[in-house]
Amino acid sequence: MRYKNLVSVNGTELNVYTEGNGNFTVVFMAGNGVTSPVLEYKPIYRRLSDKYRIAVIEKAGYGLSGAMKTPRTVENLVDEDRKALAAAGIEPPYVLAPHSYSGFEAVYWSNTYPDEVKAVLSMDMGVPDLAIQQSEVIPEDKRLKQIEKQMKLLKLIAKKGLFSKLIKNKTVNVSGLMSGNELSGEEKSMYEQLFYKNIANEEYAEESRNMTSNAIAAANTGILTCPCCFYISDMKMMTGSLNWRRSGLDYARKCGAEVHLSDKGHMMYAFIPDEMAETFERFLEKKGII
Repeated sequence: MRYKNLVSVNGTELNVYTEGNGNFTVVFMAGNGVTSPVLEYKPIYRRLSDKYRIAVIEKAGYGLSGAMKTPRTVENLVDEDRKALAAAGIEPPYVLAPHSYSGFEAVYWSNTYPDEVKAVLSMDMGVPDLAIQQSEVIPEDKRLKQIEKQMKLLKLIAKKGLFSKLIKNKTVNVSGLMSGNELSGEEKSMYEQLFYKNIANEEYAEESRNMTSNAIAAANTGILTCPCCFYISDMKMMTGSLNWRRSGLDYARKCGAEVHLSDKGHMMYAFIPDEMAETFERFLEKKGII
């Protein structure tokens, strides 16, 4: 595969991978800390690119992209997403396929630039409401200390020592791609290299620190009004009073989304890609988005 396609955006270089053809582009958007988005989401997008054009945006600090030059606000993230696609020659309309944290970006993008977005295909995306609820339960100073503690752990993992080897199935192989058949041997080698190169990048930490403010900015644009199809996992949260699935269901109902529940975890796209691709295709066809 031709992984590298760097474009200049806001003083840095962002990698935008594309394949397939179609009347619109399905844009895959990375969750926080997904160190190689082009390889991470391959199981799902390769099953869609025979019918649609797909694009994978690697944000600053992700994959082969350069370092951030602007603060990691949702406004800047979306601005850079849009400029990266334009620089790569990929014009609207788009169907957004956000995973995890990039749900904030998808909400902000869809509501701020509604003429550009035809639909949202949620791969267990984070919803602004839950992040805002979390800020009401966990004091901000405590949350920031947790992020710094996590970054120390990630820097230790990045050293690739004995500790890293012992927890490999919870880190580099958490989505099963290193032991599965979705990636070639060469791609697995690249995936592992990028994982340890990027895992402790400051971009991930800053996105995490800005989670509450980014969720509020996204929520202030309103709920999603475009056609939406939500896959929602049963991911567990550290705070017992918060519930990932319930929050996702509540948000999906507000925006009239089609809902599919999964018990295959937060990286479900790597475990049930056939089911998800077929579901998304049926949804788009049913909505007349072809």
